[in-house]
Amino acid sequence: MSRTWQLQEAKNKLSEVITCAQEEGPQRITRRGENAAVVISAEDYERMTQPEESLVEFIRKSPLRGLAIERSKDLPRKVKL
Repeated sequence: MSRTWQLQEAKNKLSEVITCAQEEGPQRITRRGENAAVVISAEDYERMTQPEESLVEFIRKSPLRGLAIERSKDLPRKVKL
């Protein structure tokens, strides 16, 4: 479970905040009683920012991959300008 730290306490115990982020999960930091920031481990950050697969691989696995879409051959309607 994440812990909430007041800004001054987090500044004074930054090493502990980082250790808790690595071992326990995200650590919330408040300023004047309002949420100001969240400290997460580098591992969590990498997992959140790096896609598990490329867009090409995602499209290749899509069930819609072979779907043929046909365009209407009707002429466009006339519009009065």
